[in-house]
Amino acid sequence: MKYDIQFKPRAVKDIKKISSHMQTKIIKSIEMMCENLDGDVKRLTNFTPEYRLRVGDYRVVFEIENKSIIIYRVRHRREVYR
Repeated sequence: MKYDIQFKPRAVKDIKKISSHMQTKIIKSIEMMCENLDGDVKRLTNFTPEYRLRVGDYRVVFEIENKSIIIYRVRHRREVYR
C-alpha cells in the first residue's frame, strides 16, 4: 500500500536542526517507509503518536490515518519520548 506523507510544522523544525548528512538519511528512510512501512518501524505501546521509525540515533514518531502517514516529531532517541 502506498502512503502519502504529511509533516507537522514541528517535525519540519526538528529536521532543520539536524546535520545535513543525517537529514538525507532520515528523508530517504521516510521515503522508503511510504511503501508498505518498510524500514525499522515499530508500533509503540502507551504512547501517542502510535508508531516510530528508527534511523540511527534518531526517531521519527508518526501516526497512520487512512492512507496518510502524519509525522509529528524527528528527535534524538534521548529526547523523543519525553
